Amino acid sequence: MQRQNGFTLVEIAIVLVIIGLLLGGVLKGQSLIDSAKVKNIIQQSNALSAAVNAYQDKFRALPGDDVMATTHVPGATSNGNGDGQITEYLAAPQHLALAGFITGSYNGTTDFMTSAQGGAVYIYNDAVGGRFGNGIRFDNLPDAFAHQIDSKLDDGIASTGAVRASAPYTNTGAIITRTALFF
Repeated sequence: MQRQNGFTLVEIAIVLVIIGLLLGGVLKGQSLIDSAKVKNIIQQSNALSAAVNAYQDKFRALPGDDVMATTHVPGATSNGNGDGQITEYLAAPQHLALAGFITGSYNGTTDFMTSAQGGAVYIYNDAVGGRFGNGIRFDNLPDAFAHQIDSKLDDGIASTGAVRASAPYTNTGAIITRTALFF
């Protein structure tokens, strides 16, 4: 009787289990990376909110909107108009950095902050999700990230609360163009 060469069912089952464990580990690793990015964005939001509040406490004005910014923070390239709305979004990070409340170097005209996801971050008076006001806007977040941020900081609904998104959460991986945390 001639013996046939090949794999037994037990050997094939062991290989499939190993492949499954490897795929599970890779997927779990990606989930951990995404979770770390969301936590980083939340920390950045909290730090920027604290910086805006500290600037306002110290100078009685909002960064970017400060009519005496060039006096308050030497090196500032412009003053704001003092209307209570941070529409001077490129000046805001410059004012905060020069006052020592955030790190980085911003020229006040073309530089902007970025998030852990790589999108632009603005301290800005904006309208997102039907709400108007001063806040921190994160551009180009995947909807899953935006939804996690909203769930951790607010009510998890794109159109209500302090955290708003420019479109409903779909969990399809589509890009949400703007997510704002209002203060």
